[in-house]
Amino acid sequence: MAGLRIFSKWLVTIGAINIGLVQVLKFDLVDSVFGSWPSIERLVLILIGVAGVWGAYGLLTKKGKK
Repeated sequence: MAGLRIFSKWLVTIGAINIGLVQVLKFDLVDSVFGSWPSIERLVLILIGVAGVWGAYGLLTKKGKK
């Protein structure tokens, strides 16, 4: 489970960097890497979204954990 958490954090980080690049430089990192494979690009974006929701859920449901 620890590996999944680390993978999820990396996905969220990549997603945040991608959004920043798109907004500031009009450069889509995920599209430039997986642009020739639209289905893989879509899967990566879905995984980034799921990782973000999982991270937000984890932050919102922490009950007294340090």
